[in-house]
Amino acid sequence: MVSVFRSEEMSLMQLFLQVEAAYCCVAELGDLGLVQFRDLNANVNSFQRKFVNEVRRCESLERILRFLENEMEDVVEIVKLETYPETPLPREMIDMETVLEKLEAELLEANQNQQTLKQNFLELMELKHLLKKTQDFFEAETNLPDDFFSEDTSGLLELRTTPSAAAAKLGFTAGVIKRERMIPFERLLWRACRGNIYLRYTEMDTPLEDPVTREEVKKNVFIIFYQGEQLKQKIKKICDGFRATVYPCPESATERREMLDGVNTRIEDLNTVITQTESHRQRLLHEAAANMWSWEIKVKKIKAIYHILNCCNIDVTQQCVIAEIWFPVADAGRIKRALHQGMERSGSTITPILTTIHTRMAPPTFNRTNKFTAGFQNIVDAYGVGNYREMNPAPYTIITFPFLFAVMFGDCGHGAVMLGFALWMVINEESLLAQKSTNEIWNTFFSGRYLILLMGIFSMYTGFIYNDCFSKSFNIFGSSWHIIPMFKNNTWNKEVLLDNTVLQLDPAVPGVYSGNPYPFGIDPIWNIASNKLTFLNSYKMKMSVVIGIVHMIFGVILSLFNHM
Repeated sequence: MVSVFRSEEMSLMQLFLQVEAAYCCVAELGDLGLVQFRDLNANVNSFQRKFVNEVRRCESLERILRFLENEMEDVVEIVKLETYPETPLPREMIDMETVLEKLEAELLEANQNQQTLKQNFLELMELKHLLKKTQDFFEAETNLPDDFFSEDTSGLLELRTTPSAAAAKLGFTAGVIKRERMIPFERLLWRACRGNIYLRYTEMDTPLEDPVTREEVKKNVFIIFYQGEQLKQKIKKICDGFRATVYPCPESATERREMLDGVNTRIEDLNTVITQTESHRQRLLHEAAANMWSWEIKVKKIKAIYHILNCCNIDVTQQCVIAEIWFPVADAGRIKRALHQGMERSGSTITPILTTIHTRMAPPTFNRTNKFTAGFQNIVDAYGVGNYREMNPAPYTIITFPFLFAVMFGDCGHGAVMLGFALWMVINEESLLAQKSTNEIWNTFFSGRYLILLMGIFSMYTGFIYNDCFSKSFNIFGSSWHIIPMFKNNTWNKEVLLDNTVLQLDPAVPGVYSGNPYPFGIDPIWNIASNKLTFLNSYKMKMSVVIGIVHMIFGVILSLFNHM
């Protein structure tokens, strides 16, 4: 029981391990969680240590796992096992690398293909809308003769106002631009071309998805009529500057209809290919999700082991790993058994050697906890970890922290709600632990379930003392104060009671006070008193001061024991 009230007694020992057995022995000690390794290479650069390449390989695997996790997002659920996987052997790391690198390459290829397909789909959809809107524009101009436009070898259109008039070359450019850029685009065109153009634009009916950012994009279709090669070059440069996409548009209605039919056919084929590509991508993600959680745990364990091995020395013969470890004296037997298991797992025949080191270095502070005391120990450590072999305040905090909370919070109604919530978490803790939630707020509540349980119990206790339940008072035993209309000494009579709204209940007046206090807590008669708030605040404040002083004196006494 001494270890409950003081930090554990620690021992520093030098550990000699065979190089082949070092990995497995460190893995067993890591699973035990009772050893702290000293860094014997503090003066060596991190990039010059023995196992830096292995750490880099682990970081590369972590990068792949992060990539896979980002790809899954909320679409694919990661399967979590009930038990943690064992620490993999070094040779298993090669197999894991092969699988993850292959999976990453396939997924990157699928993503690239899907992005290319979606980019082509976006362009075809834009061209489809452009052809429709252009056709609508030409059909709306009903006053134009059938031979208004005639094809020219220069790629321009020939405008004939009358059959006998001289031909004037007229061309047009059609394209798509983002909707928010349309106004400055139109203004710049007008100014740069000095008004010698004719611009028509309309909004697309449906928004499109950007294949890179996957955001919804709203665009406009435009058509610009111009005359001359110089204006054509100006319009082309302005379109490039505003990142407008220009598409080739046929000059005759028949060709536009044929092109639109072809575009629709290509869109249907492209939809089929995109669906198949997405199915292949989802299949890869589901395969990864089945082992994702165990891969992450394994990589973390491997990386942690090589970080520890980088803190060790290797002798000149390159056959022995030397480490210095702190561990609790009470767990020396468990440490030796773990080292023996690591030796057997690695297939080594040389037993690890432990030798005691006498040092003046301050040992680390280790306070043993369980699922009940862990929450209270975390509160104490948040304010600061004590020195070696100091008295541990956590056992006393188990009582003082919930009680001081209840002194401030005292309400048996709210306390009952807290108690019910904490009891639900305690009763179902095994099933809740198996869910392995990543919600930080929920994990904070769940790790402090026993703390909340005690806070609820103490809040109900002080709530009954304050006679407070959801800010209402109980009247279980009946008030000890009585108002009698007529007394023998005629101090109060009926007229006095009717004419005065404020009267003082003086215990010295016979018949007013029964002589016995309320059995438990505050008398409910205080609810109708005009000075209720003043009295109760004063009562709680004075009680808090008394409890606070007692608490501080207790802390001084603990400091005295630490000093002694």
